[in-house]
Amino acid sequence: MSENNILDTLIIGSGPSGFTAAIYAARAEMNPLLISGMELGGQLTTTTEVENFPGYPEGITGPEMMVQLQKQAERFGTKVIIDTVVEVDFGNQLGDTHTVKTSSGNEYKAKTLIISTGASAKYLGKEFEEKYRGGGVSACATCDGFFYRGRNVVVVGGGDTAAEEATYLAKICKTVYMVVRKDYLKASKIMKERVESTSNIVLMYNHEVIDLKGENNLVAQAVVKNNVTNEESILEVDGYFVAIGHSPNTKIFEGKLDLDETGYVNVQPFSTQTNIPGVFAAGDVADKKYRQAITAAGSGCMAALDAERYLSQITH
Repeated sequence: MSENNILDTLIIGSGPSGFTAAIYAARAEMNPLLISGMELGGQLTTTTEVENFPGYPEGITGPEMMVQLQKQAERFGTKVIIDTVVEVDFGNQLGDTHTVKTSSGNEYKAKTLIISTGASAKYLGKEFEEKYRGGGVSACATCDGFFYRGRNVVVVGGGDTAAEEATYLAKICKTVYMVVRKDYLKASKIMKERVESTSNIVLMYNHEVIDLKGENNLVAQAVVKNNVTNEESILEVDGYFVAIGHSPNTKIFEGKLDLDETGYVNVQPFSTQTNIPGVFAAGDVADKKYRQAITAAGSGCMAALDAERYLSQITH
């Protein structure tokens, strides 16, 4: 590839962080190329209604928002390619180019890379989760909890994530059934105490959700089983929240990029800069705390600004 074909900026991923990075990079005349991955729009495409993103007083569906973000990025000159990155080769020195290979056999070289591959919520992998996805099944209480105000919901999990989701939902829901497979909570002491002191959280130890029931793909009941006595019971719930953690989409970066013990990309404080010069990370791939569309978009903006400054540094 000739010097003329080396991109200023290549963005991997097409969620709020990737598209926001593209908008800022394109407006800065960095001529970004965005490789979408197979799930154009990322996690937000699985969310039916988004009501907490500023600027949408009536709300908007996740897929609609992603279409609008893509159009906005393309309006300023971003080139969007629907493909999947399968291999990366980072340069290690200031000013080195970085190489990206895709599943379609294409190869791209760029002076800066913005990694926005996101994180995937962990599910139990049950058929009923797929059946009712978007109709009561969720992995984000702060995203979807509002829709269950005054209703009964079930939270699956026993760690800090589950405890946080349950206490958040308890503020707006009638009853929160916390279904814990073991006979104890793995959550930290303070989170355990918070759960136990919340009157409308019902702890169900030694239980598992084995099925969901409802009409028109809307959850109306959860079938739970006591894994000690094998007794089954029915919970009248409208929402089912899985809270067993997230997995960052960083497999292709293992051994090539500095990741933390759970696989999230480590970035420098108050920056999106990774340990590789010219490589930046934005959104949920580097954020295991907030995991919101608005914070992802904000970090996408930061990554584009960081990349712009880096380009100025290596060209002057």
